[in-house]
Parts: sequence; C-alpha cells; structure tokens
Amino acid sequence: MKKILLLSLALPLLAMCATNAETQLPKKDISLQLYSLRDDFNINFDATIKVVSEAGYTAIEAASYDGGKFYGKTPEAFKAAVEAAGMKVLSSHTAKLLSENELRTKNFSESLAWWDEAIAAHLAAGMQYIVAPWMSVPKTLADLQTYCDYYNAIGEKCREKGLLFGYHNHAHEFTKIDDVMMYDYMLEHTNPELVFFQMDVYWTVMGRQSPVEYFQKYPGRFALLHIKDHKELGQSGMVGFDAIFKNIDTAGAKHLIVEVESYNYTPAESVKLSLDYLRSCPLVKESYAAER
Repeated sequence: MKKILLLSLALPLLAMCATNAETQLPKKDISLQLYSLRDDFNINFDATIKVVSEAGYTAIEAASYDGGKFYGKTPEAFKAAVEAAGMKVLSSHTAKLLSENELRTKNFSESLAWWDEAIAAHLAAGMQYIVAPWMSVPKTLADLQTYCDYYNAIGEKCREKGLLFGYHNHAHEFTKIDDVMMYDYMLEHTNPELVFFQMDVYWTVMGRQSPVEYFQKYPGRFALLHIKDHKELGQSGMVGFDAIFKNIDTAGAKHLIVEVESYNYTPAESVKLSLDYLRSCPLVKESYAAER
C-alpha cells in the first residue's frame, strides 16, 4: 500500500521528463551529495550508504571532511565502505576560508599548508574532484580577487596531484560588488585550467539567473552540476530542467550530482524519487563522463 501511495505522489515529479509507465528504469551514472541524508549518516553511516546504492546511485559526493577523515572514517575506510556498497567515490565538498589577516596581507600560505593534508586525504579516499562549497560575499573586489588567486593556487596544488578543484555556488554569488556580479568576476578571474565551477542550478535560479545563459556565456566551465530543486527534483516547477539537460554539452558537465536539502517524504524516499526523475527523463544520458 505504501509503494502504491508513493508512486501516485511521485507522478507529478516526472512532468516533461516522464516516459510512458515503465517497470524498469534505465540505469544512469548519477551521483548523490551525501548531505542529502545527513541525519541518517549521523545515526548509521554503513546502513545509510547502502540505502544510497539501493536507490540506484552510482557514485557519491562527500560533505563531511574534517581533520583527515570523512564521516569519522579514515580515507581508506571511507573509500572501502563506498565501494563495498557498489558505488564510486567521485568528489567532496571541502573548504578552508581565508582569515582576515590573509585577506589583508594577501599572503595565504598558512591556508595552503592546510590544503596539503586535505589533498592527501582526498587522494587516499579516491576522490577525483574537490569542491569549495561556500564563501561569503567579500567586502571589496580586491578581496574577491584575493580569493580568485587563492583558488588558482589550490587548483594548482590539486592538479599536481591529479585532482581537479572547483567552486560551488549558492544564490548570494549573484549579487554585485562595486557594480560587478560576483559570480561573473570569479569565472573571469580564475584560470579555467585550474578552477572549474560546480553550478548548483537551483541556487542559480534562486539568484534570479538562468543556468543556460551562464552555460552559453562561459562554455565548458561547469564540469559538475548540482541538480537540485526546492525539495524533490521536478516537484516545484521553478527550475527549467529540460532546458538545462538540453545544454549540458555546452556547460561541459561530466557528472550530474543530485542534492535534496528539504523533503516532502523521508529523506531516503526523496533521494530515490529524485533519481527516478532523472532515470525517467529521456533528455538525461546514461553517462556524460565517457563523452569528454
């Protein structure tokens, strides 16, 4: 009875991306940002990582790096747990913000030293990408330029070790500093060979911007995409997913990563419904990584 109710509730989510009723959805290479199940992971990591795999996800993005560990596990143990569940380790949200002194002096060598340990841990965990998930709006363009220089330096360290470094946006990056859009400035003042951008399509829309217009203005800069909605994917009607999926080649995206921050159902049900939305959508390819 519960399965029948869930199916009936999920039908509106499929919208334009719906196929005819299918009993077996195609497998697709889609990752999950583990923050989506943050409370469940705090209770039981090993059981929850199996829930992610059983939902049909093929890879994960971590959100709990701290002191050389992921979710309280050593990098090696974290990697082993993900792989034992039948998935790959793809990426991680990890940040080290600059201090006021570093912003003032433009000497961020202390923070870069922190990154040496972080990069080593991410390598041991099997990561391919490290993503800075957040920064506040700097007071001046000079401070924003310091951050761009800092991100280029992190990107250089990552590249030397075979990793890729990027930045993930929220809505506040679409505000202006000295009449210059913060997000555009970051795109234009970071080295494309050192820094990619993980566009969060929901927060871009919440910032009153068009993801597709950014794909077209800065083609190839968005190696990863956070596919997110107000709750489960496709339920709000606020995000133009069809247009986004039609322009992924322009964006340069190699991986789609689902994130669900709020829920109509249990978190586990919500992340499953969100993946089913993408698996049901004919505009979403089986994989993007092999085509780059």
